[in-house]
Amino acid sequence: MRRFIEASLAALFLSACVSFPPPPPARETPRFEDGRFVSFDGAAFGLSAWRAENPRAVLIAVHGMNDYAKAFEGAGEWWAREAGLVVYAYDQRGFGRSPGFRRWPGAATMRADLRAAIAAARAAHPGLPLYVLGHSMGAAVVMTAMRDGPLDADGVVLAAPGVWGGAQMPVAYRIFLNLAASVAPGKTVTGERAGRRATDNVEILRAMFADPLVIKDTRLDAVLGVVRLMGAAWDASDEIGGRILVLYGRKDEIIPVRKMQHAAARLCGRVETRVYAEGWHLLFRDLQAERVWRDVAAWTAETGAAQRWRPTARGADAASPVSGAGPATSACAGADGGRSVAVAVQRPDRTGM
Repeated sequence: MRRFIEASLAALFLSACVSFPPPPPARETPRFEDGRFVSFDGAAFGLSAWRAENPRAVLIAVHGMNDYAKAFEGAGEWWAREAGLVVYAYDQRGFGRSPGFRRWPGAATMRADLRAAIAAARAAHPGLPLYVLGHSMGAAVVMTAMRDGPLDADGVVLAAPGVWGGAQMPVAYRIFLNLAASVAPGKTVTGERAGRRATDNVEILRAMFADPLVIKDTRLDAVLGVVRLMGAAWDASDEIGGRILVLYGRKDEIIPVRKMQHAAARLCGRVETRVYAEGWHLLFRDLQAERVWRDVAAWTAETGAAQRWRPTARGADAASPVSGAGPATSACAGADGGRSVAVAVQRPDRTGM
């Protein structure tokens, strides 16, 4: 027991030594250009865009750990063609085609990039409703950004949200990770030994394995960074609210179902949770992905402006309401004065759709 306590104290001390840089100063107006997103500091990121001919809304998609914007290729094409959405997916800093490949940029910088992307989308499409979708780590970025202050968005989608980190993880794992990241931050690890499947779509798994822009070996300091981010997202789940759609696959082997359920129950505002019986972690690329695409499209279209909630921190006033929505409303002052969570379990489709 004494050695365990000493090791714990050492890990806490060393973890304080592992820090990530703060966001760089702003010096550019965020904007979308052909194939790239210029963020607040002038850094240019890879950008994928799918544009509807007659757009009714804008969707910003934020990818998960070790992935990049290609994660939304099938979904983005479908949303633009079938649902009238303009979809922008950018490679987060440190991932894909963006600067600092494989290096953790710091969660605060990732949140600043998200706000910059929202500003760029608003400038490109004034007057259109705008939604933000985060998958896994991307959802953690969205959640912690909401905790920092209101997002200029009409709603958010949290898909397989990364809420398993920090104090939610076993103490022994946290001790080891803090020690390892302190001593050898550049050492890399893979997830091969974990033996977990991310999707039932074998073709997608093969394509990701062959794609040099998908990271297969992760630096230990990046692992520590994402674990901290996910822990912060769990903490944020009790502090944020708004118009939120939570998506989760019952077969997800990456994010534990209990953690997701508890996090969703802590959210407040107009919250809907949909659980897919045949869904895995990569919900937008599973074999039943089109069902998820349809649900996201329907959710963005199902309510009028008067029923929209601005994503914001709990207790804070919502951002400027959408035209015709009436006065700004507290994010957690739902119709029943509290949280509102609806759960729908999607059964396997037997009709061949």
